[in-house]
Amino acid sequence: MSYHARTDSKPTVMELNHGDQVRKLAGECAVILENNGILPIVNPSSVALFGNGARHTIKGGTGSGDVNSRFVVNIEQGLKEAGFEITTGNWLDRFDKSFDSHLEAYMAEVDRRVKATGLPAAMIMFEYVPGVAPIPSITEEDAQGTDTAVYILSRDSGEGGDRRAVKGDFYLADDEVAAFEFITSNFKNSILVLNTGGIVSLSGFNKKFSAVVQLSQLGNLTGNIAADVLTGKADPSGRLTDTWCFDFSSYPNGENFSHNNGNTDDEYYKEGVYIGYRYFDSYNIKPDYPFGYGLGYTTFGMELVSVDVNGLDVSVKYKVTNEGARAGKEVLEFFVASPHVKLDKPFKELVAFAKTALLAPGEEGTVEASFSLSQVASYCTKCESKVLEPGNYILLAGKDSASAVPVAKFVVTDRIATEHLRNMFGESGIEDEFTNPGLAQEPDLTGIKGFIIDASGVVTFEPSYVDNREELKDIRAGETIRFEDVIEGRATVEELTAQLTVEQMAKLCVGDYGADMVQTANVVGSASKQVPGAAAETITTYLESRGIPSMILADGPAGLRLQPHFKTTKDGVLIPGGEVFGLSYNPFPDDIPQDAVDYYQYCTAIPIATALAQSFNMDLIRQMGKIVGEEMKEYFVHFWLAPGMNIHRNPLCGRNFEYYSEDPLIAGKCAAAMTDGVQSLGGQGTTIKHFCCNNQEVNRMFSNSHVSERTIRNLYLRGFEIAVKESQPYSVMTSYNLINGTHAANHVGLCRNVLRDEWGFKGVVMTDWYTSQENVFGDYEKAVYPISSSVECIRSGNDWQMPGCEANVTDIIDAVGSGALPKADLQFCTMNILNMAVKCFTNG
Repeated sequence: MSYHARTDSKPTVMELNHGDQVRKLAGECAVILENNGILPIVNPSSVALFGNGARHTIKGGTGSGDVNSRFVVNIEQGLKEAGFEITTGNWLDRFDKSFDSHLEAYMAEVDRRVKATGLPAAMIMFEYVPGVAPIPSITEEDAQGTDTAVYILSRDSGEGGDRRAVKGDFYLADDEVAAFEFITSNFKNSILVLNTGGIVSLSGFNKKFSAVVQLSQLGNLTGNIAADVLTGKADPSGRLTDTWCFDFSSYPNGENFSHNNGNTDDEYYKEGVYIGYRYFDSYNIKPDYPFGYGLGYTTFGMELVSVDVNGLDVSVKYKVTNEGARAGKEVLEFFVASPHVKLDKPFKELVAFAKTALLAPGEEGTVEASFSLSQVASYCTKCESKVLEPGNYILLAGKDSASAVPVAKFVVTDRIATEHLRNMFGESGIEDEFTNPGLAQEPDLTGIKGFIIDASGVVTFEPSYVDNREELKDIRAGETIRFEDVIEGRATVEELTAQLTVEQMAKLCVGDYGADMVQTANVVGSASKQVPGAAAETITTYLESRGIPSMILADGPAGLRLQPHFKTTKDGVLIPGGEVFGLSYNPFPDDIPQDAVDYYQYCTAIPIATALAQSFNMDLIRQMGKIVGEEMKEYFVHFWLAPGMNIHRNPLCGRNFEYYSEDPLIAGKCAAAMTDGVQSLGGQGTTIKHFCCNNQEVNRMFSNSHVSERTIRNLYLRGFEIAVKESQPYSVMTSYNLINGTHAANHVGLCRNVLRDEWGFKGVVMTDWYTSQENVFGDYEKAVYPISSSVECIRSGNDWQMPGCEANVTDIIDAVGSGALPKADLQFCTMNILNMAVKCFTNG
């Protein structure tokens, strides 16, 4: 077998260039939460450095979202390279000992659980996480030699487990509180840097530190980027994409989220759409930091230039002036407050945002934003339509959710149905869903320009639902159509599909699970023999007889997750060993042949999704996507299993770092921009995930999300809809969970009617890993709900089952044979897969 990895271990020009690009861009993702003027430190000198993230900096979360980069620059290294003198080497050494001891105890417990359960270590680590190592006391001696202290607070989380509202996770540990008290009392200048993938309660210390920076987790160069931010070399013009509240009990679904109420089988979304700013604004609760908040290193003035309306389409123009002493960028956010007639609505919803170019002191710039009022149309279950009710729709603009003020009024005179759809999601079983209590302060509309909008010229969208498909017939019997015939225009995908047997199609609709994959698959999420470390590949069985090539799928979403180093015999036979998954590593055997060949696949770790979204810069995200796309091209990967774009329903979701925001507009726009970047090179594409209502990690394969039809359509589908319509990703991955009793992977309404009929999706749909396989994670027998059905995956249009097993194939063949599954549905899934193969191998 031939491989696309390199045999030279030295960094490539591409790898070096990508690192330079990430460092240049990523500083813009950081958010300045507090600053009394201490930042930026333009002349680096001596600092006292503390914290669990100083040397053990987190580049990104764990699980399939991890990236096996060549190295990680920690923040101590970054500061030293920037010219800072670190005075606290002794304290950092003491923490290293604490960290090593903590990790040793953790790995011993992992080993004990492996022996007790028989599960691989990587699977144990999904739910059992190491937590935060004890923080050594800070002494008077540690405070000598400088008047400036920098504390790096890190938190890690990842796939398979949710965070907890306890000390050392959402809340500060007692030893962290003691450290904060000492630092803010004994140093003239104190800077807190948050190296976290989500919200951490600072318990009032945010107002005691001289400055607080939400650095986030910015990839393998996080240390260098941190130094660039602190010194002002980079412009930290990021804004929060979540509402930050330091009292966890203030979040609307906190008490019942995931493991908090002891029930992880049934998750009731009683809060409806009232999450994040939709909740805090509607219920008139003041958070610690509102959605969209961020200071930067300069100040700006904003002046409305114009508001124009054409039907339901609105465009807004602002003049922005840099009124400070440093160059910087500003973000404007636009919300619409809707009337409350019959349909319940949150106080306001984000409809657009814009970011300026880099403006020098005194420089003026113009920003424009556009949106459609149809974005705030609400789904009505009685009329099965998205509706704009008559009344006043107020456009608010500002730097964040809390500061947005009215700038225009749209008076809708008619009841306008923007889309006529179908109810798809059944009964949720929720009887007491949250509604708007009317507590938000009404905006002052004095002097605000109004626009009259009626139903004239509005065309209601009516999708064509395909409920039954016609079976393809072989109209070229006697010929043997091959894949290259399709590529070269001598045949169509439909004609090739019509010639395939049920068994051939069933195997194409399941990943390559052959016996030679067993060793590789022992490392979670690694099931590719052509590109070691990739998550899966499609079968090569029909390469010779039909010319159908195999496609490679690799994890993300903060870069490609591949095996960085592997070995083969001189004949190309892969030698076991070198597989890595977080802290789990499979060493190479001792008896490696002397003529073995070494291969290298080092990939760039880009900032986590939440950090990218904080930039509010879609061009920046496109550039990050192009970096990933170039590495996909280099290592022969066709599908990137990213971006993740589930809503931040609650701060404790273990994979929030992989997702963008509490707001679906942010999530959809970021995913579309990332997809545009990846797919700009042709021949490889993204996989937006996890579709949908996948907002917890504990018991993720068997958790039933109870969500009302209105909430699903008004909140949880909107981001996916934006991404599909604006960028047409190559693939969509369904989620593990059930939705009102039906697995997402088996949901006809979700995968067929909404995704394809309503939104016009053209790509392929795949399951998450092992969705339709028994007993993979060791909890199958304890589950209240069953696994996903292979047959129902095909019926719903969930084309690929990954990584697959023999039972999946057998179930499909038997169902078609018995008439329980129409052959036309299997043909449809097969055509979707072959159409994507055409795109992958023609750079489509």
